[in-house]
Amino acid sequence: MFAEDLHHINKSGIHLTLHKVHGPCSPLSASQPLINILNHDEQRVRTLNSRLIKSTITTTSSSKSQKSVPRLKPKSINIPLKPGSALNTGNYYINMGLGTPSKSYPMIVDTGSSLTWLQCQPCQVYCHSQLGPIFAPTASGTYKPVTCSAAECTGLEAATLNPSACSKKNVCIYQASYGDSSYSIGYLSSDVLSLGPSENLNGFVYGCGQDNDGLFGKAAGLIGLSRNKLSMLTQVSSKYGNVFSYCLPTSASTGTLSIGKTSYDPTNYKFTPMLTDPRDSTLYFLRLTAITVSGYPIAVAADKYQTSTIIDSGTVITRLPASIYAALKVAFAKGMSKYPTAPAFSILDTCFKASSAGIVVPPVSVVFSGGADMKLSAQNVVIEVETGTTCLAFAGNDDDTGVAIIGNLQQETFKVAYDVTNSKIGFAAGGCT
Repeated sequence: MFAEDLHHINKSGIHLTLHKVHGPCSPLSASQPLINILNHDEQRVRTLNSRLIKSTITTTSSSKSQKSVPRLKPKSINIPLKPGSALNTGNYYINMGLGTPSKSYPMIVDTGSSLTWLQCQPCQVYCHSQLGPIFAPTASGTYKPVTCSAAECTGLEAATLNPSACSKKNVCIYQASYGDSSYSIGYLSSDVLSLGPSENLNGFVYGCGQDNDGLFGKAAGLIGLSRNKLSMLTQVSSKYGNVFSYCLPTSASTGTLSIGKTSYDPTNYKFTPMLTDPRDSTLYFLRLTAITVSGYPIAVAADKYQTSTIIDSGTVITRLPASIYAALKVAFAKGMSKYPTAPAFSILDTCFKASSAGIVVPPVSVVFSGGADMKLSAQNVVIEVETGTTCLAFAGNDDDTGVAIIGNLQQETFKVAYDVTNSKIGFAAGGCT
């Protein structure tokens, strides 16, 4: 089942392929209009802002981090990460094995979510159309429902922001809801997780969805990689370590999701501190300190960068506080003066009459505290929204109080490392071109 997606297994772990859901070779979707993706993106951003707009950011204590995570093991796993085009979403997916015997399911990867879930037979209420068969708990010799008194059931509210419920048969019921009105409701369960031919985790806790609807495309479900006890990262950390890295692929490339202490080479990365927000300690925060265009900092006061900033695999377009975006827009438009302007497209309001294939854009860099930066290529800066119309792939919040979010379009082809153990996030260029 892993023949096509398994890169290799060695002492550094398993490296699995990461795919973009909207890649031309992705089997998970029909064509999804960009306007739908952007509308979905805006709803996700509004939800994140509503949760975090009043938050205060503090650096994670390294001593607390060391106490709260298991000892790192000398292994890691590397999983193929794929564009989400085939799944009809704007995100990325891997193939995850579950059950005994193990069967493979295409799962969206989300650093902003905690609970992993997938659609399960008999779909008591509703299951959306997915690629491949729906998981059948009765066909797995190792499937177990989680009882209402279990610690995992008690911890559901912290993972999903929704309280748990209890069935008449004493099975824990979860509800995972998202900002775009997508949701999954079902039974909290455990089974054997397979990330490679010999890489299994017994007792993996996940949601077995009986009522699932929304913008999941043809994915079987979603993998949570946030900082929460129920996330896949934390559950596998006792074996591999509380570290992961990825390279988000473009529609024309293939990426990798790697989990484990040796999942990345730190000598190739520039690091910035990983921060924690007291209102939602599960998300990954960092400090944005500057944006440059053509090598010059945009004209905005330094204190405007003090806003909360998230790096997120599930948000497509980077969002900036209103003042920072306004300054970026002016500087970028100046560098694009040879191109006629074009009308706004959805949330993208800095557009030009040009094809993305031949357009020449001014260099843009995003800089973080500690000196880490992302020197963006043209494909990270602009997006062709219609034939002959290309827009700056950043958007502004309504004001300066909203949360800044580093979206996945800007992350594409970069290697990004999340070292939870040492509270740092690293960036390296040229990861999966």
